[in-house]
Amino acid sequence: MAATSPRLPILGDRLLVVQEVALRVGTFERLNAELRERVRSRLGRNAHPSAGIVDAQSAKTTGVGGEQRGYDGGKKVHGRKRHILVDTEGLVLKAKVHSAKVPDQDGLRLLLESARTELSRLKQLWLDAGYEGRGKRWAEEALNLSIEIVRKPKKPVPEEVAKMWAEEWAKEGEKVDWQRLMPQRGFRVLPRWWVVERTFPWLSQNRRMSKDYERLCATAEAFIYVAMTRLMVRRLARAY
Repeated sequence: MAATSPRLPILGDRLLVVQEVALRVGTFERLNAELRERVRSRLGRNAHPSAGIVDAQSAKTTGVGGEQRGYDGGKKVHGRKRHILVDTEGLVLKAKVHSAKVPDQDGLRLLLESARTELSRLKQLWLDAGYEGRGKRWAEEALNLSIEIVRKPKKPVPEEVAKMWAEEWAKEGEKVDWQRLMPQRGFRVLPRWWVVERTFPWLSQNRRMSKDYERLCATAEAFIYVAMTRLMVRRLARAY
């Protein structure tokens, strides 16, 4: 009787094996780094950036279960946070996924500690006001980074208050146009901050990133690198 040939694993099993191997050796992260260096070189930039921007996005999780889930009271989201460090072109340098209940200041430390060796040239970092305090202080003292806080514009003064101020100054002989006291209306781009805010929509163009479907945080991080790899491959392909 002829010996039966060994059963080949079904497609799903093979994909799981490939995914497990890729996660263990950091294949997706290394592929992202290699492509990022090529994109930056094509743009005439140094392949290794010296400045970056950090931000976090809270993503809802699904019913598949998994590790590190929590509630972000500020965003009213139950799930995980995607913390990313990007260069000034918006390309991901490092991604860290953790429970949504972890404050931004602590999430910053988790992100930057995991990027110490790969990003030794990093000197300048832009953060929003949510990282002020122990997060900013730790980055400055432990990593010797220059930190700049990007602040949102202050709420506008009500027109009635501006008119009242102008009337009071007029009584003292100072003629002031109350409309000049009002801030610029409409949308305002925050310096540098728009770069990282643009990266999250890039990631969300991939259906797998619409929510956090993963059991493991490492898998969620890998899919961030996969999404950026897809974007950078298309950019490089158009350049040829």
